[in-house]
Amino acid sequence: MGKVSVHPANGAPTYRGIVPPRVASLTAELRTDSSAVATPTPRLTWTVATDRPGWRQAWAELRRGAEIVRLPGRDSVLVDWPFAPLTAGERTEVEVRAGSTEGHETPWSEPLALWAAFAPAWVAKPIALADPVRAAQPALLRTTFEIDRPVRAATLQWTALGVTDASLNGSPVDDLVLTPGWTSYRERLVYETSDVTALIRDGENAIGLALAGGWYTEEYHVLTAPKRFYGDQPRALAQLRIEFEDGSARTIATGDGWRACGDGPIVSSGIYAGERVDARLGVPGWDSPGFDDSAWAAASVVDEPLPVPEPRMAPPVREIERMPVRAVSRTASGRVLLDFGQNLVGRVRLRVRGPRGTVVTVRHAEVLEGSFDEGAELALRPLRHAAATDSFTLAGTDAEVFEPRFTFHGFRYVDIDDWPGAFDPAEFLSGAVEAVVLGSDLRRTGWFEASDPLLDRFHENVVWTLRGNYLAVPQDCPQRDERLGWTGDTQLFAPTAAFLFDCHAFLRSWLRDLALEQRRLGGLVPLFAPDVLPGFSDRGPVAAWGDAIAIVPQVLADSSGDASVLAEFYPGMRDWVDLVLSHRDAEGLWTSGRQLADWLDPNAPPNAPSRGRTDTDIVATAYLVRTARLTADIARQLGHHADADRIAAEAEASRRAFVEAFVTPTGRMMCDTQTAYALTIAFDLVDDARVRGLLGERLAFVVRRDGYRIATGLVGTAVIAQALTATGHHDAAERLLFQTESPSWLYPVTVGATTVWERWDGLRADGSLNPGAMISFNHVALGSVAAWLHADVAGLSAAEPGYRVVRVAPRPLDRLSHARARHDTPYGPAESAWERIEGGLRVRAEIPPNTSGLIDLPDGRRLEVGAGVHEWIVAETDAASPPVRVTLESSMADLADDPAAHRAFFDALAARPNRFLAGAVSANALYTPGRGIRDALVFADDDTLAAVDAALAAARPLLPADPDDPRHRTHRKDSP
Repeated sequence: MGKVSVHPANGAPTYRGIVPPRVASLTAELRTDSSAVATPTPRLTWTVATDRPGWRQAWAELRRGAEIVRLPGRDSVLVDWPFAPLTAGERTEVEVRAGSTEGHETPWSEPLALWAAFAPAWVAKPIALADPVRAAQPALLRTTFEIDRPVRAATLQWTALGVTDASLNGSPVDDLVLTPGWTSYRERLVYETSDVTALIRDGENAIGLALAGGWYTEEYHVLTAPKRFYGDQPRALAQLRIEFEDGSARTIATGDGWRACGDGPIVSSGIYAGERVDARLGVPGWDSPGFDDSAWAAASVVDEPLPVPEPRMAPPVREIERMPVRAVSRTASGRVLLDFGQNLVGRVRLRVRGPRGTVVTVRHAEVLEGSFDEGAELALRPLRHAAATDSFTLAGTDAEVFEPRFTFHGFRYVDIDDWPGAFDPAEFLSGAVEAVVLGSDLRRTGWFEASDPLLDRFHENVVWTLRGNYLAVPQDCPQRDERLGWTGDTQLFAPTAAFLFDCHAFLRSWLRDLALEQRRLGGLVPLFAPDVLPGFSDRGPVAAWGDAIAIVPQVLADSSGDASVLAEFYPGMRDWVDLVLSHRDAEGLWTSGRQLADWLDPNAPPNAPSRGRTDTDIVATAYLVRTARLTADIARQLGHHADADRIAAEAEASRRAFVEAFVTPTGRMMCDTQTAYALTIAFDLVDDARVRGLLGERLAFVVRRDGYRIATGLVGTAVIAQALTATGHHDAAERLLFQTESPSWLYPVTVGATTVWERWDGLRADGSLNPGAMISFNHVALGSVAAWLHADVAGLSAAEPGYRVVRVAPRPLDRLSHARARHDTPYGPAESAWERIEGGLRVRAEIPPNTSGLIDLPDGRRLEVGAGVHEWIVAETDAASPPVRVTLESSMADLADDPAAHRAFFDALAARPNRFLAGAVSANALYTPGRGIRDALVFADDDTLAAVDAALAAARPLLPADPDDPRHRTHRKDSP
């Protein structure tokens, strides 16, 4: 980069050492993991790298072979394909160069290779075992063919009702895992494509398909009886198209002539149950030429109607990385206990020697019952009916490697039974066992860092949680007997996900399944997609969950600049809104049906997570108004003006009804909870500025009343920090963020969490598991606050779709000395960062070429800048006066406002002989000006009062990074 100097008044940069502009990247359509494209007309996106200030594109030229097309204007994101459409299997290269408004041109880019990885026609038929002897029986399928002349190209395409690995002449055709993933099989099948030209040989060739049931044969249940939804047996489809040098072509496809074996080494396999492998049943060479398959039966050709398979548009599941064992111990029951140091999603790989017939069993769990070094056992209750167990029967050869092939688990810990040989921790620490991390192969695009180590660890937990749960579909949890594509979790987390990873194609693919399920249900959006529990997931419209059909497309359009996603899913948005409008009562409110409301409010009973403190009618009507407004705006943008006018009018009628029913003129909600205020503010449901201000004041009051502890479920958590900041109470949002007592975002981090939990108190303060029926320690929804860290604390967001205009609006937190967010936008890297320096703040913004920036500095200055790196010095106001010394005569509000005094107060109570007192006071405390500390200690004896008084007198304010701050204590492992 060139040098940049800073003008404190306006931040206008001057540069020395200009780097000439160049095309930094060129990509096609929605995938960056492969040259494969799923459409004949892939849209093109390019970025320019330069430190020339204000660089803006005036024109671009695209070159394909000898053909050059010149495009005037700024467009460089998802630009329509300007050449003749690609034909199936065609390979080509394109290049781009661009010129700026100031006359500076880039050289031609590096060529981008493109491969039209879609079939000219789908002719394969589903095949399976002819006579399976058990449900969901894995199978090996094969056929052979002859090659008698030179081959120009060979392409294999395959899919399954289940999961399958494809091989050619004994070699895997790709590095994909769990292909083809999970879709709504009855309405949509996705196929994989691989270039196998290099694997073809003269003479005999063999195609192999290793097949298991996967999601297709799984027995689904969410607190219901297990039941297979799709079918009892998996099926596979594949077709190999061979193009010869003489211009002829041939297709070998599944159908008649294939052979099948159901007695291979994978004895059983399930997503929830795990996998049983018996190496004694290995079939060497089964997928190679020359293998004698005469003892195999003919594969059954299944005559059933199926949707025409479509080419993959989203990145597939792959192995992301491998992780070593971090610690070794023994359970009380004698099993080997391994800790990988990170809650992850994937499976384990074993390297083992032992006698033939030895069965090594591996179980998986996220947390432990007990201390790791003192005989802890796996905490299996959170798994419910998911066995999550893999077993491997040794063949007795010199050295064997085992890894499950068609399942995955969520775990940090495993225990191993019957490991052959003496117990030697060094064996496991040196690589005998390692964890294989799996996930959809999404490109990382967003980063956040700050000066607080717990906050950084929390953000890293959010990243790990996304990586684990975004596997084939956006799951809600990867470990128990669920792992479903819940709509509510996805819509709440989507803004965070879209910042951290390029998940546009991934979520768009899932939305297609959701839209198909919705169409089948006549406009009703089910609780999850694919929808595998009819009668549970589709009993009626559910607010915040069904709204995903409108909210997620808008998030994708905002983050990517791709308006086509709105057009594709607009019919579903309209149908959903019309359905919800038909459920309003006479006042215009949504008060009917089953609602999950502010699900998992920490104040709800453990086994009744929908019974939070916030009225379900408030949540439902708030979402009705928000989604109806959004749909009306999208309708107008797409030119559906009649729809827009009608839906906007209905939204306004329900908004007025909401205010009349739930909001008083003095700014009180009829339901005095954090979520009620946060939704009303965040969804802009009150148009009176005075009342909105009062609502913000009351929200801050309620947050303090609750002891600056979270009192929101999934719905409220996604918006509470934004609502506080938007109404001028950033300090209250900061207190919520840095709370370490449960319930809070940082409490799990203080006890060793490495992913985000489903429940605020999945592990209780006493080390016990939450008694609820659902306890996941890898769940995306509560990580939605990361969107506020990115957009408000660090200050980076999109002011126009696709970051065509970048907003930099940092709102520093007092407890931080610096914060930074970076995002790879469609135009290139953007950044917002700030740090405290003597006398103020230094704010830094990086605006990508071909964009502009809207700058909103903490001192109130608002600026427009061009591309480049900019810095400003911002004077900070004097720090607030230290709080008045807290004594027994102070109010509980004073105690809440002084973290040091609050800590000293409860530490003193916890040290008293009456061990129940601290818990009782904490559970019943209301931190309001009208309640005194003595009132909270009404049952305390004189000695306790004296101890508390002395502790309060000794308390001193805690500063950022204070070593005495409990947020910086040594963390325990993720176990009770």
